[in-house]
Amino acid sequence: MYHAIVRRRVVALFAAVSKGDARPVLDGLAPRFEHFFLGDHALGGSRFTLEKTKLWYERLYRLLPDISFDLRAIRISGPPWNTLVAVDWLESNSGTDGVRTFTPGVHIVRLASTLQRLSRTGVEEATAEKIEG
Repeated sequence: MYHAIVRRRVVALFAAVSKGDARPVLDGLAPRFEHFFLGDHALGGSRFTLEKTKLWYERLYRLLPDISFDLRAIRISGPPWNTLVAVDWLESNSGTDGVRTFTPGVHIVRLASTLQRLSRTGVEEATAEKIEG
């Protein structure tokens, strides 16, 4: 049941983006997040703030105003506190030059609400820096 709810939400988010409306995506971001797009180009890089991510979507829509996504597969695993979602899609757009292109891609999203919940109850380590190295 939970995975069906997540699936409906994912479909709705992609539909909104395909209609030129990034607001549902932006409204759904956690207080701490990373928005990452591969590549060394105008849409590449990482964003960690709502402001920068909003600017990214504004640029996306200026460059590819009719961008749309055809969802090919949605895979969901894990419980509500540690859900992983992978979406295979085919993106199409005409750019601002009218040339229609099609590009396959994948979105990977991890929904991690437990640590955020623990942090709100005062568990400081729930929002500690990552242990890397």
